[in-house]
Amino acid sequence: MAISDKILNLRKENGLSQEAFAEKLGVSRQSVSKWESGAAMPDIDKIVSISEIFGVTTDYLLKEDLPETPSLDEAYCSELDDTVKPEKPIIIPEEIPGEVLEPDEENGVFMPVENNAGEEAKNESKRKKGSVKKIIAWVLVICIMIATLCIPLFWGQIKEAWWSLNGGKVKYPYVLVHGLGGWGESTGINDVVPYWGSTSGDLAAQLREKGYEVHTPSVGPVSSAWDRACELYAQLTGTQVDYGEAHSKEHNHERFGRKYTEALVPGWGEKSNGGQLMRINLVGHSFGGATVRLLTSLLEYGSQAEKDASGSNVSPLFEGGKGKWVFSVTTLCAPHNGSSLTELINDSGSVLSGLDTLKSLGGILDAIGIGNLVDLPDIGSTTDLLISFCMLAANLGEPVEGVYDLMLDHFGVGETDASSMRSAIEKVTASGNDHAAFDLSPDGAAKLNETIKTVDSVYYFSYAYSTTHSSAILGGQLPSATATLLPLQATALGMGFYEGKTDGGITIDKSWQENDGLVSVVSAQKPEDDDGIYYDKNITDVKPKEIKKGIWHISKTLEGHHGTVIGLAPFDANASQKTVAFYTDLFTFIEALKR
Repeated sequence: MAISDKILNLRKENGLSQEAFAEKLGVSRQSVSKWESGAAMPDIDKIVSISEIFGVTTDYLLKEDLPETPSLDEAYCSELDDTVKPEKPIIIPEEIPGEVLEPDEENGVFMPVENNAGEEAKNESKRKKGSVKKIIAWVLVICIMIATLCIPLFWGQIKEAWWSLNGGKVKYPYVLVHGLGGWGESTGINDVVPYWGSTSGDLAAQLREKGYEVHTPSVGPVSSAWDRACELYAQLTGTQVDYGEAHSKEHNHERFGRKYTEALVPGWGEKSNGGQLMRINLVGHSFGGATVRLLTSLLEYGSQAEKDASGSNVSPLFEGGKGKWVFSVTTLCAPHNGSSLTELINDSGSVLSGLDTLKSLGGILDAIGIGNLVDLPDIGSTTDLLISFCMLAANLGEPVEGVYDLMLDHFGVGETDASSMRSAIEKVTASGNDHAAFDLSPDGAAKLNETIKTVDSVYYFSYAYSTTHSSAILGGQLPSATATLLPLQATALGMGFYEGKTDGGITIDKSWQENDGLVSVVSAQKPEDDDGIYYDKNITDVKPKEIKKGIWHISKTLEGHHGTVIGLAPFDANASQKTVAFYTDLFTFIEALKR
């Protein structure tokens, strides 16, 4: 009889269920079931326990040829030499933790069998390992949460430390862009009277002495904001000017202009020193404000019209995706919404009956002590306005033979002197609206603003100046007798009382009357539809951490005329010191901004 049958018979003879029997042995019911079915054998210690429970010998349980069930007492009373011994020695292997063995009589060895106690030990081990993994997971989660909260707080310090290990923080250059009729360092006129600094000395040179990298490029004095932006991009990158296939066809001029073999800012838009991107700070005075705004917008958003027209031959400027190449944009006395002066000129004679047609700007020469060079024309049209500005510049450059670079090569116009100035400018203005006079008008500025969008990664700042004060008696704005340059007295007065409506339907109301002699304060503050924050103090007095990207930060209105901010102050002995201090404070503030 097999051991399985013996266990089954003994259990039934003693009236025990499988559950009760299993409980006595300290095993599971499934183990008892497997023993009784022959699917498994109990190990040695369980065989001993079974023999004690049922009062039989272990020999009885293990030997199949015993015919009857002797009691435990009878077995021990028999002679010891009759003890049954196994025919083959049973080899007991080294104990393995968690493993249960059963005797294999045929081969004389113990074989591992399934055992719930072993399974429970394994499960317990798994539970412990699972608990350890959970603890590790929670620690990681907590660390990630702490890092998520702390890294933004200390990201600035982390970047600073990283940059220090890689040569230090990159200093972004400053690119100063002149306004209508102006010039940069590449023009001979700058050797006589620098646009940036004017009567106060060479501002760029003074700022370089203080450790700033400053560039003052020349762009078309009377060209449109679009053409000027294209020219500025070519100089900064050291490439040929590309005005765009679509734009050049629309305005009937050549697509390509001058070639620049050396980049004004080498490495612009490239990464260096620990992954830092070389960016620039753009500063635009007067019409230079529209130029730098448009360049920044094109860098980020490109031009779909130019991409469609040029295909694979499109200029990189029109591809977009380069907005981060610019760190900040600062405008000074910029006609963001145009100048009411253009409307006043068009309506000349209808405003202030005592004020004759606006006179020439020639008086500015006397004001700065140069005088008696040439008589400029009366301003009876916007074309005359452009001519007056450029003839002024040409005459200031008389020591270099009066040659003035209009940078109108794409219109077929070369270098000009005072005698050929009118014909050259009339050629451009007669061909359409691709010139500064249109962009300076409220209607032209509104059309330009439809193209220009602010960039979310760029800081924007603006400064407006005022040389007028309110007149309670007359109801308009009167120019300051002492703070306003003589040639700007008439324009400031005219703008200070002008009200009207443009051909495009824009209303010029009393809010436009406060001005700097050429640009209304309200126009210089920001583009009408852009978001902005107004301050009752200078921008440089604001905490850098309060400054946001992508919106305008508008300084309190400063006292002075249109040229004060570039150092045009012939009667102020401290003008040089004040001008340098203004830009030094501005640059120091910009460099403290979060990168």
